[in-house]
Amino acid sequence: MKFSSMNKSYISGEWAEGLTGRTYDILNPFNGSLLSTVSLASSQQVQESFEHAKAAQKEWAKTTPEQRNEILRKAVSYFQENREDIMDVIVRETGGSLIKANAELGLTIEILKEAMTYAHEVNRVHEVPSAVEGKVNRIHRRPLGVISSISPFNFPMNLSVRTIAPAIALGNSVVHKPDVQVSYSGGIIIAAAFEYAGLPKGVLNMIITDLEEIGDDMLTNPIPRLISFTGSTPVGRHIGEVAGKNLKRVALELGGNNPFIVLSDANVDRAADAAIFGKYLHQGQICMSINRIIVHKDLYEDFIGKFVERAKALPYGNPLDPKTVIGPLVNESQIEKAQRYIEEAKQSGAVLALEGKREGNVLTPYIFRDVKNTDKIAQTELFSPVVSIIKAESDEEAIEIANDTEYGLSSAIFTDDLERGERLGLEIDSGMTHINDQTVNDGPNVAFGGNKMSGMGRFGNPWVVEEFTVTKWISKQTVARQYPF
Repeated sequence: MKFSSMNKSYISGEWAEGLTGRTYDILNPFNGSLLSTVSLASSQQVQESFEHAKAAQKEWAKTTPEQRNEILRKAVSYFQENREDIMDVIVRETGGSLIKANAELGLTIEILKEAMTYAHEVNRVHEVPSAVEGKVNRIHRRPLGVISSISPFNFPMNLSVRTIAPAIALGNSVVHKPDVQVSYSGGIIIAAAFEYAGLPKGVLNMIITDLEEIGDDMLTNPIPRLISFTGSTPVGRHIGEVAGKNLKRVALELGGNNPFIVLSDANVDRAADAAIFGKYLHQGQICMSINRIIVHKDLYEDFIGKFVERAKALPYGNPLDPKTVIGPLVNESQIEKAQRYIEEAKQSGAVLALEGKREGNVLTPYIFRDVKNTDKIAQTELFSPVVSIIKAESDEEAIEIANDTEYGLSSAIFTDDLERGERLGLEIDSGMTHINDQTVNDGPNVAFGGNKMSGMGRFGNPWVVEEFTVTKWISKQTVARQYPF
């Protein structure tokens, strides 16, 4: 692996050996081969990183939009010039297919480019009228300060950059911790890109470590003003509790129980094609992956037949093979969790329309039919190539079923009536609904985020600007003011 020698944290512009004395072996999820060994940073190094970030941010906030954009532009060049090597790392480290790696790198570059379009928003001033004679009110937008960033294992590169890029563009500094399993695609390559770009030291600090060493240090440190986290809802709830107690902002993109709804007037062939992609991209290990398929009773059997046939034919195996769609789950723990969900569903009486199998670390598609929305498998974020299909007696009931979950991230509706689809989409309590498409959609210029237990805050331009900046009111009294006493 081209980047294997860069197996350290990046602190204040230097590649730093971890001081815990412990290491972590990064393994290829497909065959268990050793990709690299990284040294784990200490709790003290995390503290130092926040201090470096605080000091660096004061100067970084004084830079012009043009200076910040030049850094972002050079970072884009790094990703473009090293495209093939980076895609190879994403495949080998995350177990994702080449299709997934290409999409992830593409999104990363798009996020960086979009960040250049709003770098000018910081320090922008606008005036508002006043009822007080001679008073000039000016509202300033300022950088927030230091941001604590924590990213997951599934789409580690773009889910890290979607915090790091806007933070840097808007004059903030960052302490970033990727999931240690994906230290390269989630952290090391990103730090290398910004080092190449000439980012001043301390503006981005990237820490390779584990919870055994740092616990809640990324949350409880008093320096960061915002905690940006993408991951599971239980962890997100814990972060919300800690942040609330310390009056810190949060940007939380959490789990999903995403419904894919096939209404009575839908085109079944197109719906089945979309559902295959939305369920099985990256083995279903995406927060937006389809979790429940809800089909009107009139189309139920037809849809199941076509969906199962498509799922049976999906190529699986080594993700480095360009034909592969289903690759490995990221680790043994995720495989065991998926198998446990499958066995529990079987024991509860759920009917298998397609029984998959495990080959090495690859789990092929499992499809359960005639599932009730109250069943445990329907109320669990599966994060695997396992899916539930639920029959709806009416289109209205399909919407009710879709909403009957504590989650509210993404959703999809298939219908021949686009206007009605949009109206029904507004009835679904989720952050995003896609009409005649599947649930896995993202972009740097849309409002990306969830409702209910799927998170707080929105990424994407211009919504992320509000999340990552603070407004300040300054008034100037231009004539002597008369006071009542």
